[in-house]
Amino acid sequence: MHWIKRFIYFHGKRHPESLGESEVTAFLNHLAAERSVAASTQNQALSVLLFLYKEVLGRKLAWLDGLQRASRPPRLPTVLTRAEVERLLAGLSGTRWLLASLLYGAGLRVGECLRLRVKDADLDYRQILVRDGKGEKDRVTMLPERLLGPLRAHLERVRLVRARDLRDGYGEVRLPYALAQVRRAEQASAGYRA
Repeated sequence: MHWIKRFIYFHGKRHPESLGESEVTAFLNHLAAERSVAASTQNQALSVLLFLYKEVLGRKLAWLDGLQRASRPPRLPTVLTRAEVERLLAGLSGTRWLLASLLYGAGLRVGECLRLRVKDADLDYRQILVRDGKGEKDRVTMLPERLLGPLRAHLERVRLVRARDLRDGYGEVRLPYALAQVRRAEQASAGYRA
């Protein structure tokens, strides 16, 4: 309601039915150029006005020509220097060091790194398969040679822990009965036991 009210007041309290595309464009340009609103704020106002005209007034606005979009200021990523990365990694050990090294050395995002599975690491080709990364896309990234030894050692520790868990009756993946029937082959290929 806020944006509709501002739109009406901007045009001298005229009813939106008597206003059209040029008035919508003028209002949105006013927000961007004179009020210096953020791009997301202008988009919110645009969405409200499009809803008003399409759903309430039953009028479809054609593409709004001449619309001056509020620009988002470019944001530069924060990048650590090589010395800062070395100091950071020097303060870590064990699994935390390996995770941070994979983030930096293989260019992984945090979520991608935490979702890695044993079968995603191809140590022979020095590659990591990232599943469902940004944009829900799979990609392959390089595994730095420096991480091969530590990653092999970590995978061996994980394999031993899993073998012990299975021997002790733990480490199973429970699925609903119907899904378990469908997924038996997939579970076996993934190394899970149902």
